[in-house]
Parts: sequence; C-alpha cells; structure tokens
Amino acid sequence: MYKTSEWVSLGHPDKVADFISCYLLDRYLERDPKTRFAVEVQIKGPWVTLSGEVSSKVKFTDDEIAAFVRDAVKQIGYTPAYQKYWGAENTISCDDLIVTSHITAQSPDIAQGVDSHGHGDQGIFFGMAVNDPATDFMPKDWWLARKIGKHLYDIRFAGIDIKTQVTLRDDKIDEVVIAIPMGKRHFDHDVETAARFCCGGGKDFPVIINGTGRFVQHGPIADCGTTGRKLAVDFYGGNCKIGGGSPWTKDGTKADLSLNLLARAKALSYIEHHPDCPEVYCAISCRIGSPLILVVFTDRQGNELLSYRDSVKPEELIREFRLDQPRFAAMCRDGLFT
Repeated sequence: MYKTSEWVSLGHPDKVADFISCYLLDRYLERDPKTRFAVEVQIKGPWVTLSGEVSSKVKFTDDEIAAFVRDAVKQIGYTPAYQKYWGAENTISCDDLIVTSHITAQSPDIAQGVDSHGHGDQGIFFGMAVNDPATDFMPKDWWLARKIGKHLYDIRFAGIDIKTQVTLRDDKIDEVVIAIPMGKRHFDHDVETAARFCCGGGKDFPVIINGTGRFVQHGPIADCGTTGRKLAVDFYGGNCKIGGGSPWTKDGTKADLSLNLLARAKALSYIEHHPDCPEVYCAISCRIGSPLILVVFTDRQGNELLSYRDSVKPEELIREFRLDQPRFAAMCRDGLFT
C-alpha cells in the first residue's frame, strides 16, 4: 500500500501568508487575550494585502500593522542579506514590502452566537492518531516529510522556500522528493545527504531534487502566496479527511481551529485507552451559536467504534489549548499538532 505526504517550509509563499496572519494575531493577543480575529493575507512580490475582521480593545494603526508584517517576514528569513545573495529578481526582502490593510470589525450576527457560548460556525472537523510514539502519533509519511523539510530549513545551506514529499510503500520509504532553491552554488549532494540522514541513513530509495532541473526564482516573487492553501500539510498529509477550513488566520473562538485541535486530542486519548488500536479517526460536527457537538470515532476501514453527543464551549477549548496566548506564530512554524 502506498502513502504520500508533503511538507512546506515557512519560506513557501502560502506559509509566508499564514505566518504573517499568525504573527499579527499574536501581537493582538499580547495586549488583549479576548481579541476576535480572522485576517486573510495574500503576498505577491513586495505587495502584501490583509483583509478580514478584528474585534479587539487594541487599535493598531496601518503603519504598526505594516511594521508587524515586515518583522514576520524578516523572522522567516527573507532579509536584505538573503535578497542580496539571490538577487531582487529572484526573491523578496522584508524591507521592501508594501502593505495594504482592509480590516473591519467582526459581524454582529456572528458575535452574538459566540457571546452566548456557541461555536462561531457550523462544520465538520477531523482528527487522527497513529499508535506510534516514534512519529509523535502522526502518520509516518507526513512525519518524515516534516522532519526532512524542517531540517533543511533550519540548516539553511540553500534557499528557504522548501517543499518535501515522502512516499511509503508498506511502511517503507519508496521515494523522497525535494524542491529547494539553489543559486550560485549547487548543493545537490548536501541536500540528499541531509534527507537520508533524516530517514535513518537508508540508501535503498531515490531522493529526487528539483525535478525541473532549476529552482532559483522563489518565494512570493515566483508564486503568489495565500493563506489557507496548505491544508494537507497543516493536518495529516494524505492520510485523513480535512474538515472545516484553515486553522490559521483565526482566534480560538473559531471552530476551524479549536475543534480540529479537539478532534486530534480525542483521537490521541482513544489510542491511549485502547493500546491495541493501530490508528483511529475522530469526526466532530457542530453548529453556529451552540456548544453542542457530535463526536464519532472510526477505524481505518471506516467502521464506527464509538459515538456520542457532548457540549463544549469555545472558552473551554481556549483554556485547554491556551488559545488566548500569543503562541500562534510558533504553532504555524512547528505544526498544529506538535
């Protein structure tokens, strides 16, 4: 049986957009833990557009928001020095960004439902857990793709806009695919060595680097970045259904974040209490303005293992997962479930 999953680094244009939104949310939460936030980001070249809704005691000016955006992109690694190495025709610099904001307050129709201890939207949300502590209870193909991608991003001997993909066949590595910018020097051997190191040193599978033969122009210069476009990366790769929307760009009252986290937590709890279960899937559904949820557990064949109705308020999930704290940029960087 084949399984394939992908990971992208923070330097990938879509993750740049995700990280900007999360970084901005952290700045609000530092000053007002009850901030309601839903801000989408698009970045193309030096142009950054923010659109969405924020209700908070904090009122940042457009100049302050622009400064936060530049700082977020600087933290990712798109610095003036990085641009100087690659050339302005090939990548961006945080100093050059032109930021436009279109942000209003949260809809009062949505607010009244959340204010009455209900979820901020209807939806279906999915979680899973694999009974393997060695992979942090995540699918092995996703875990390996993430491990390789984070290692290449952290050591930074090439560019920072990185995509990794791992295919397993019967739980053994069948193929590793890597896209990583290479400019004045070529690091093919170093990249392959690093990838094999992350896979335990195995040599019985191919490592394919930059399938087109060239990857120099990268980041938001080469590709427009938009929030919420890397859902398979953010969740479980090719191993599980994806429910709701993006977990990023949102505060803790949003079900796309809180109930996806709850589905993962419940799947982990099921594995803990059923040690003979190899993997489990948890589906949660809710409706706007109500704390009521339906929880259904299934095995890998889709057979129902357990189901029940429950009541959980957004503020309870915010406390459980510490979603009133400025930790969203860290979650975006390291992964939602790690």
